[in-house]
Amino acid sequence: MNPYAMNEGYDSYRSVDLEARAAAASPYELVLVLFDGLLDELARARGHIEAKRYQQKGRSLEKCMNILNGLSSALDYEAGGQVVQDLARLYDYCIYRLSDVSVSLSLETLDEVQRLLGVLREGWAGVNAARA
Repeated sequence: MNPYAMNEGYDSYRSVDLEARAAAASPYELVLVLFDGLLDELARARGHIEAKRYQQKGRSLEKCMNILNGLSSALDYEAGGQVVQDLARLYDYCIYRLSDVSVSLSLETLDEVQRLLGVLREGWAGVNAARA
């Protein structure tokens, strides 16, 4: 079986699943969906670096940076105060570190970003649970 075709099929399934989850999500659940996609894509980027698939690595990191930019642009700077400003700086830091990974191929830097975003995802899950 062609592994490329399998990967393409999985990507199509994942896309449909993501669209269905997003359509039914509250704003907080949507943030969690984005974080889940972001963390999945970071894991894929790691696999691409380890397998020396540099073109796919570039696409994965670009997707991650796009998601982070989207999360940052959705922040309510007027109502959020210092917390939102700190969150925006953290998103920017992660984007900066991912651009470094794109060139350096540093798995340690990728792991740092994944840890930071994992903690943020847990925080958003807590906010979502408290609102339920």
